[in-house]
Amino acid sequence: MADREARHQLLLVEDSPSLATVYQEYLRAGPYDIRHAHCIADALKFADQAMPDGVLLDLRLPDGDGLSVLRELRGRDPDLPVVVMTAHGSVTLAVEAMQAGASDFLVKPFAPERLTVTVANVMERAALRRQVAVLAAGAPRQGFAGFIGAAPTMQAVYRILENAAASRATVFVTGESGTGKELAAEAVHGISPRKTGPFIAINCAAIPKDLIESEVFGHVRGAFTGAVADRIGAARAADGGTLFLDEICEMDLALQGKLLRFIQTGTFQPVGSGKTMQTDVRFVCATNRDPLEEVRAGRFREDLYYRLHVIPVPLPPLRDRGDDVLALAEAFLAKSAAEEGKRFLRFDPEARATLLRHTWPGNVRELENAVRTAVVLHDGEVVTTAMLPATVREGGAKPAPAPAPPPPPPEPPKVQAAPPPVAPAPRAVESTKRIRPLADTEREAIEEAVKLCGGNIAKAAAFLGISPSTLYRKQESWRRR
Repeated sequence: MADREARHQLLLVEDSPSLATVYQEYLRAGPYDIRHAHCIADALKFADQAMPDGVLLDLRLPDGDGLSVLRELRGRDPDLPVVVMTAHGSVTLAVEAMQAGASDFLVKPFAPERLTVTVANVMERAALRRQVAVLAAGAPRQGFAGFIGAAPTMQAVYRILENAAASRATVFVTGESGTGKELAAEAVHGISPRKTGPFIAINCAAIPKDLIESEVFGHVRGAFTGAVADRIGAARAADGGTLFLDEICEMDLALQGKLLRFIQTGTFQPVGSGKTMQTDVRFVCATNRDPLEEVRAGRFREDLYYRLHVIPVPLPPLRDRGDDVLALAEAFLAKSAAEEGKRFLRFDPEARATLLRHTWPGNVRELENAVRTAVVLHDGEVVTTAMLPATVREGGAKPAPAPAPPPPPPEPPKVQAAPPPVAPAPRAVESTKRIRPLADTEREAIEEAVKLCGGNIAKAAAFLGISPSTLYRKQESWRRR
């Protein structure tokens, strides 16, 4: 059993004695010392005696609304993790509670594992936020574990990675393509106690659906056509180390269920085998999609999401990192020049300005490729704007003002108009039938943009000239029709 200092003081606010007993039993195996309050008055009394580390709060209480407890306790400690509980008919109230600062919510009735995972997740995130706040006053780092850059958004990433590495909790990295999600996974592994163990990466989007189970769990000889020998798979290969599942939202739903069991129990069965195997693996996952949107769309299991999404690490796009663009470009220039045997030392002022103006839809990967292209195709000591790829030069240039519309043609001299035909023109009627509603045209344009961007909503929104939130809102409205 964990010692007293390692245990969390949890306040359970629930007016039903039988439900309170059930919830305490669900949490009994966890590192929690639970105090039970039957009503608002008891809850505030306990908080006056000693503030809890976390709160499990029913929103329907005999002496008032649970939201009053939430607001009072969050007023005392803005970082206090609070999980609210509500019945199916009160989901709107739960949403209001989230807006008031609740960390998460549960809809009754819920399974034991849903309660334990939710509480563990919010407590873990609260602990990380406190550690980040302690380190926030430090001097900005110019880089960390392979990352380059001193932007404030990256300082937060460095702190989360540093603190997450020491734990066994699953890390969930999100961000646009090219922002460095695999580098973040390698950083977590490289500074963790598992750094001497293997780091195994699986790209769930690059492996055919009928082969990915074998890639993850292995197979025995004869399990399927082409299985001419046993294969251990990534799960066994990562034993004692880290298993990185890139593009996790691309994983087939059937395999998601097997992965959930593997995460919960540490056991799995190779394809074609009835033998159960066990490994000790730390999971890091990544996706360039919105995982909650995938859950709502039914493409990603909700229970797997809550099991994996313990320590979220959102990586910012390069366009939001300011002068980090120049620091990265200079590092890539030195690396490429050394590899290609070229003399390049720096960028001229105009090239630097072009690099800063470009929006970098491909993020760090696009920047590295642009610098390498300039180095391979040219020589000298200074990179000029003309040496940069055309996509960077044209993307970085400010758009030219739209040309003024031509003057209207002079009105023709007035003549006696012929009398209009009596019968309606059928051709005009036919042409109006070809006019389609603007909403349909807009939807087709958006869906085509998302498809061309590989499902990357943020990238599609950038090309369309709208915000990602607007695009998400439109997609949601189409689903409700």
